[in-house]
Amino acid sequence: MNFDKELDARGLNCPLPIIKTKKALVDMTSDQVLRVLSTDCGSVKDMAAFAEQTGNTLMGQEEANGEYVFYMKKK
Repeated sequence: MNFDKELDARGLNCPLPIIKTKKALVDMTSDQVLRVLSTDCGSVKDMAAFAEQTGNTLMGQEEANGEYVFYMKKK
């Protein structure tokens, strides 16, 4: 999937991946896609909840070898 910006939140625990995602989205324009890398298994539920609460779109997510990748489209 294509993305405009990447955030490496690997090694960070809740709530830091969400806080850093929120900060990264501030610098982006509408319809741009942020790719977030995380190793926190709680990020799966957190990213979905964050998208729902903020109106941003969680376009997709993947998991491989204990790493999670999320694609968040800014509203």
